[in-house]
Amino acid sequence: MSNTMKAMVYYGANDIRFEERPIPKILQPDDAVIKLTKVTICGTDLGIWKGKNPEIEQVAKEKTGNFNGRILGHEGIGIIEEVGSAVKNFKKGDRVIISCVSRCGTCENCQKQLYAHCRNEGGWIMGYMIDGTHAEYVRTPFADTSLYHLPEGLNEDVAVFLSDILPTSHEIGVQYGDVKPGDNVAIVGAGPIGMSALLTAQFYSPANIIMVDMDDNRLEFAKTVGATHTVNSGKEDAIQKILEITDGRGVDCAIEAVGWSLPGIFASMS
Repeated sequence: MSNTMKAMVYYGANDIRFEERPIPKILQPDDAVIKLTKVTICGTDLGIWKGKNPEIEQVAKEKTGNFNGRILGHEGIGIIEEVGSAVKNFKKGDRVIISCVSRCGTCENCQKQLYAHCRNEGGWIMGYMIDGTHAEYVRTPFADTSLYHLPEGLNEDVAVFLSDILPTSHEIGVQYGDVKPGDNVAIVGAGPIGMSALLTAQFYSPANIIMVDMDDNRLEFAKTVGATHTVNSGKEDAIQKILEITDGRGVDCAIEAVGWSLPGIFASMS
């Protein structure tokens, strides 16, 4: 096997290069190295590309004295290539879902399920403070608590949504929005995050889920996966339309799903 791989590497604002990089190695006993089979792009990656996270370079220079680029990406699924000596739950050849948030599982915050605030240098780190998943291979820390076995027979095109998009939409949009039975819910933005919020909101039996967007094709799709109403905000007054739908009450929960930078939201929450 070659010692190098293809990777998408960030070098600074508006400077991303597709290049050869060394295949990552086990650095800590709880690490795993994974051969990626499916990855996705997050709005956070686009923000980094545009220069919104200069701390990536700053922290690297503080730690090592230089910055040699950062492989982007924090979502993906793949096959385990190697595990560290302390890894108990996974072995070479296992198919896994990679969590966008790495967690040690033992610190005070992890015990409180505040995984994004892991005190042992976890949280959202892949594609940010350490190299990420936009490559042929990735090293994942805290393998036993940050990977999940991929169920046999689950379509990989579906499974990759479990790495970040679906659970993040559920937690940050639906759970933090406290969606309850009988609620009126408005979701603004019918992209992947909005659609995932639409799907998971239905677990809580709201009375109405109103999807707002400017793209009729997306709005039509939203109807097929559970939206009770749709509003094209480019063609009609969205606020007035929502008031009509809800008999003047408005909504109990509004989820803004346009251009979210989700791991950044994770990292900033307290």
